[in-house]
Amino acid sequence: MSDVGTAPPLAEPEQHEPEEPGGLRALAARFRGGDLGVLPVVAGLVVIWTVMQILNPVFLSSTNLVNLTLECAPVGVIALGVGLMLLVGQIDLSVGSLSGLSASVTAILFVGHGMSPWLAVPLAVATAAVIGWLYAQVFNRLGVPSFVITLAGLLGFLGVQLWVLGKKGAINLPFDSGLVTFAQLDFLPAWLSYALAVVAAGSLFATGYLRAGARRRAGLPATSLRGLLLRSVVLLAGLGLAVWYLGRTRGVGWMFVLFLALVLATHYVLSRTRFGKSVYAVGGNVEAARRAGINVNAVYTSAFVLCTTLAAIGGVLAAARLAAANQSTGGGDVNLNAIAAAVIGGTSLFGGRGNAFAALLGIVVIQSISSGLTLLNLDSSFRYMVTGAVLLLAVALDAVARRSRASHGRA
Repeated sequence: MSDVGTAPPLAEPEQHEPEEPGGLRALAARFRGGDLGVLPVVAGLVVIWTVMQILNPVFLSSTNLVNLTLECAPVGVIALGVGLMLLVGQIDLSVGSLSGLSASVTAILFVGHGMSPWLAVPLAVATAAVIGWLYAQVFNRLGVPSFVITLAGLLGFLGVQLWVLGKKGAINLPFDSGLVTFAQLDFLPAWLSYALAVVAAGSLFATGYLRAGARRRAGLPATSLRGLLLRSVVLLAGLGLAVWYLGRTRGVGWMFVLFLALVLATHYVLSRTRFGKSVYAVGGNVEAARRAGINVNAVYTSAFVLCTTLAAIGGVLAAARLAAANQSTGGGDVNLNAIAAAVIGGTSLFGGRGNAFAALLGIVVIQSISSGLTLLNLDSSFRYMVTGAVLLLAVALDAVARRSRASHGRA
C-alpha cells in the first residue's frame, strides 16, 4: 500500500503530522488555530463516566469495564474502516449489511459445511474485499457517488444475507469452537498484559526519540528527551493501572487486543507510509493531489477495500461474541454506530482530518453511553437520543474548528 502515487514525497499535512510541541505556548497556538485534537472527546468521555458512576456505582467496576471493552471491539473494527473512507472524503453506508453477510457466510461454511474456521473466516473476509473492489470500480469508472453505491449495497447485501440464511434465519456457533472462546472466554495472562504495556511505552519512547533526532538533524523543533520520557512514563502508568484494574475480574480480552492491534497498524500506515500521506492529500484536496502525481483512483480503491474488509472482520467478531449469526446480525444500529463512532472520535466528515484512534475513542464513548443507560434500566430510546446529541455536538465542533482554521490561515 505504500507504493501508491508517483510523485516525490509530499509535505506532511497539518492535520496529519503537526509540528512537534514546544510547550504550553505551542499547545495554545494549536488550539487558537482550531486544532483541538482529541481533547473534546476525552473531556466528553470523562463527563460521561463521571455522570454514569454517580448514577450507578457499578458502572466503573472492573466487571463492567471488561464487558465494555469486549463490546467495543466488533463495532470498533467496523468504525476503523469507516474512518478510512471519511479520510478520503467518501462514505460507506453498507458496512452493517456487509458485516452481517460476512458473519452469515462464516457460520454457513463453518457449521453448515464443516469447514475449518481458519478457512471459513478468510473466505468471508475475502468476499467482502472483492465487494469493496467492485464498489471502487463503479465509483472510479462511472463516477457514481459513494453514497449511492453503498446505499444500494446496504439494501442489496441485506437481501443476500437473508437469502443465505434461508428459512431458519439463524445459525448457532458451537460454544466450544475457537471463534466463540476467542470472543467470550480468552483473556491475556496477567504477565503478558503487563509486558505489552511495557512494550507499548517503550515503543512510544523509541519512535519519539528517533523522530526527534531526525527533526533536529533537519533543523526543525523537536520534543525534548524529558518530554519523551514523561509521556512514556505516563502511558506506562496508565496502561499498568488499566491492566491491574481489569485484572481484578477477567482481565484484558484477546478480542479487544486484536482491535487495538488493528488500530495501531492503521495508525502506522496513515502516519508513516506514502499511502497514508496520499490518503490525507486526497481527502484534503483531491484535485491538488491529482496534480501532485498521486494515483487518486488507487487511493479510493484501497479505501473501499480496506473499509469492507474491516467491516467483515467486525461482523465475524460480533457473531462470535453472540455465538450466532442471524437475520439481525449487522442490522439495527450497527451501521449508524460505526459511522457515529468515527465522527465522534474526531474524523472529519469533510475529509482529510482524523486518525485511527478516532475509532477507538468514538466507540468507547458510544458503548459507555449504552452500558451506562442499560445499568440504569432506561429504555433504548434514551440511548439513541443521547448518542444523537453527542454526534451532533462532535460534528458542530468539527465545523467550528474548520472555520477557525480557515480564518486563522487567512490571518
